[in-house]
Amino acid sequence: MKVFIETYGCTFNKSDSQIMAGILKDNNIGLVDSMEDADVIIINSCYVKLPTENKVTYKIQSLQEKYPYKKIIISGCMVEIDPEKLDKIGANCSWIGPHQLDEVVNVVKESFEGNILRATGLSKKPKVGLHKVKKNPYIHIIQICEGCLGSCTFCCTRFARGPLNSYPIIEIKKEAQKAIDDGSIEIQLTAQDTAAFGKDSGEKLSSLIKEVANLNGKFKIRIGMMHPKNILNDIDDLIEAFKLPNVYKFLHLPLQSGSNKVLKDMKRGHSIEDYLNIVNKFKKEIPELTIATDIIVGYPSENDEDFNKTCDVLEEFKPSIIHLSKYQHRKGAASSNLKEIPYEIMKKRSKEITNIKSRITDLENQKLLNTIQKAIVVEEGSKGGFIAKSNSYIPIVVHDAKIGDFLNLKIYETSSTYLKGTKF
Repeated sequence: MKVFIETYGCTFNKSDSQIMAGILKDNNIGLVDSMEDADVIIINSCYVKLPTENKVTYKIQSLQEKYPYKKIIISGCMVEIDPEKLDKIGANCSWIGPHQLDEVVNVVKESFEGNILRATGLSKKPKVGLHKVKKNPYIHIIQICEGCLGSCTFCCTRFARGPLNSYPIIEIKKEAQKAIDDGSIEIQLTAQDTAAFGKDSGEKLSSLIKEVANLNGKFKIRIGMMHPKNILNDIDDLIEAFKLPNVYKFLHLPLQSGSNKVLKDMKRGHSIEDYLNIVNKFKKEIPELTIATDIIVGYPSENDEDFNKTCDVLEEFKPSIIHLSKYQHRKGAASSNLKEIPYEIMKKRSKEITNIKSRITDLENQKLLNTIQKAIVVEEGSKGGFIAKSNSYIPIVVHDAKIGDFLNLKIYETSSTYLKGTKF
């Protein structure tokens, strides 16, 4: 019996796939690198955006047509968010909910025997300290908590991931140290909202970062996305944690809208003033900080004035990375009861933000031309060479290197998405 796993979506979902692969391997079930070689195919789904939902839906349908003799299993967020649709397009598929990864062996074996088994439902089963099978042995993802404290009106992911469940710092440290001892050079601390870590257990994200950053070894830590509202009561200690040498100077802080009215409609729980206060404090203490943000354009209550405020805020704090999404209704999300704005207006606003994004990121990266950047080579490039990450987590394309190298790179070319460097 051979199994292939295809993963969609976020870093957290990638880690779920690595956990399933580890459990299967520990139970002597073979893993293969192609669907053609597999008896059982697991599609680890993402449902955060409509385009991704459409990709997953098409993949499930096409696989059943192309491989009617293979067994298909669906895992990930779709299982919990939209079981009705999944039952229609994959009536003969087995399911594994994101909280039921420990059932993967049973589900795979039953599916292989021709039976349909569906392991679903929320739980508080820990996902830390488990064996993982990784495609890149140099990057190790650690889930520090699952679920969130938010009630964002546009989000359906929280229905799949459930309430906040933080894992103990001591267990996270053990997994991190083992990964470092086994050769990992980048530790990614991930969650739906890393800033929510410990708010259910009495621990703090800043404490976790400091504990992991002081482990033995040569490595860097990347901190995952943070909800602004959950940073405010820990901001000073977080800044001190980010200053540590082993921590990338990279802050992923979703804004979503530059309008306080829209943020209130979204039930984000923070204001523009809160957001800029966080950004300004971090930038004052860590000038080289890379800021990544997320913007949803065309939320149902967004008017021209709201949109212009978003443009103004982006121009003000100039994030180095902007993840842009056009608003679309999501299954079960409260905002899905609202009327969407006309598509042409959505398209126009999206194009304007895209232009702002390209201009800001291009100018920010141009500032790094001819500078010397400390970087760590973490993976092979998709178009040749290698990808190194600067201390500020900016990708640098480099040749004449190998994964695991810690280098000083002189930047000789820039673009809006990456740098090119040579050893100095």
